[in-house]
Amino acid sequence: MKTLIFDGDCAFCQIWVNNWKTRTGDTVRYLPIKAALSKFPQLAHADLKQRVHLVVSNESGAQVYSGAEAVFRALASNPLIWLYLHFPGFAFLTEFLYGLVARHRNAAMKVTQALWGDSVEPSEYSHAALVFTRVLSFIYLLAFASIGTQVRGLIGEEGILPITTFLANIQKQIGVAGFWRLPTLFWLDSSDLALLTVCWGGVALSAISIIAKPFSNWQRTVFAILWLYYLSLVAAGQMFMGFQWDFLLLETGFLAIFLKPARGRVWLFHLLLFRLMFESGAVKLLSHDPSWANLTALDVHFQTQPLPNLVAWFVHQLPSVLHKAATGIMFVIELAVPFLILGPRRVKQFAGLAFILLQTLIFLTGNYTFFNILTAALCLLLFDDTFFRSCYQRLKRKLKPVKPVPVSHPTTRVVSAAIVSLSVISLLGVFAPLPKKLASLETWASSIGIVNRYGLFAVMTVNRPEIQIEGSLDGDHWLEYKFRHKPGPLDRAPSWVAPFQPRLDWQMWFAAVSGARQTPWLIPLVLRTLEASKPVLALYESSPFGPNPPKYVRALLYDYKFTTFTERRQTGNYWKRELKGVYFPPVGLRGQPPTTMQKP
Repeated sequence: MKTLIFDGDCAFCQIWVNNWKTRTGDTVRYLPIKAALSKFPQLAHADLKQRVHLVVSNESGAQVYSGAEAVFRALASNPLIWLYLHFPGFAFLTEFLYGLVARHRNAAMKVTQALWGDSVEPSEYSHAALVFTRVLSFIYLLAFASIGTQVRGLIGEEGILPITTFLANIQKQIGVAGFWRLPTLFWLDSSDLALLTVCWGGVALSAISIIAKPFSNWQRTVFAILWLYYLSLVAAGQMFMGFQWDFLLLETGFLAIFLKPARGRVWLFHLLLFRLMFESGAVKLLSHDPSWANLTALDVHFQTQPLPNLVAWFVHQLPSVLHKAATGIMFVIELAVPFLILGPRRVKQFAGLAFILLQTLIFLTGNYTFFNILTAALCLLLFDDTFFRSCYQRLKRKLKPVKPVPVSHPTTRVVSAAIVSLSVISLLGVFAPLPKKLASLETWASSIGIVNRYGLFAVMTVNRPEIQIEGSLDGDHWLEYKFRHKPGPLDRAPSWVAPFQPRLDWQMWFAAVSGARQTPWLIPLVLRTLEASKPVLALYESSPFGPNPPKYVRALLYDYKFTTFTERRQTGNYWKRELKGVYFPPVGLRGQPPTTMQKP
């Protein structure tokens, strides 16, 4: 039997004893000094006031330990006792630190309250997990609804890159292996009806998950179906579904299926959040891009990002010194703050608030779909039940208790070990090339969306080329096809579209910065525009020819820049542009393409 004796009159001792009680359960009996003296009269009162003592009683007698060793032996499952007994210098160091804290308990109490609050009991995350599952379900709903309105024009039967053709080519090239390398339900049926069924079925299931009983097998089943549906869309969506937020949703959704984020496995979400933030900062430095190195990236970012909004136009006008300061703060949040996730309760909460602030600012100044919302949702799991109780107490409302759900099933332990191993491999791969076998393993994990690499804008784009698609009936007079959200008309204010993602508009940005030779999907887009495909025309804001096809189509390349406050007042425009040349020459479906090109 183990008995730990502590100073019952010491608030610092009492608060930590309460923590140890939750860890040891019935294996250790805790007695204040007054109660212990009658049972163990051989112990000196003065010694008991200075250090905790652990009495281990057995048939052969009793063994007494004190100080740091007593604590480590009481918490027998803690690996620190092994270090204490076997690692040279560890015992001396821990006993020195223990004595220092014991002599300055009032100061130690203040530090404890600053880092943990009024309780140092192990954190539970039932309430954060409850909110998290609701937010995750809502994000799934947004994601499925967004792609559902565009899927026919992107990968449908009359779309830019028909999925039927894509799957047929995969099967022709690698045969049965394609089913494993490209995991998607659309191997069974790739019709437009199947695409719409998955998209809008995902919307319906997401709505059900929002109101489902939290942490129930029913909700976990729904999460499994949602993950499979979204994986099917990502695998079959080709370049239109290959964005980092798509993979972040898959990775987050995968954890939500197996690991019931109510107790004991929340740290896996912490690991994901750490990788997401730390890798985002690391890739910027590892790229050796001068814009990041000299903190000038934000001087151009708001103007050159894929889909700026109106707030970005205003922020772009701020002085460069403010942009540099913001860049420096961003690096601190992305590179240093992630390590605070490993810290005590209030340190974790500080990290969560810093991440949420950063994501809020990015959300306000850019159209990054549900990326910022999903990242903020992961941050919720840094706030434990103690935080939520204190918030409700301040609002003078009673917090409804959430019954913790254990997650000790062997499946979760196997999945946890696999996720940790793959996460470490992926993180190491950011800094150095991986061995061939590990690289193949990482590629496989990424292909099914369970562990991925993150890091947007590793190399900053300093200019903003824009592609303008035009149609003509005679080869001399050309009219523009207007896109819904990417820059086009000079007097149109940059729009706010997040959390919706116009995926063709996004890909037009990549096409402009990459060049026509690296954009093979542009030819099918031009072809569908010449055919006046209804699903593809629906991706534009408007067609200058209505539902009718043009005779010719071409693409011009412009350099776009934000106007200044003065230019905006003088012209009424948010943009100014300069023609750089022809991006894609005039082509037609019938006969020879026009030999002349009217200057725009």
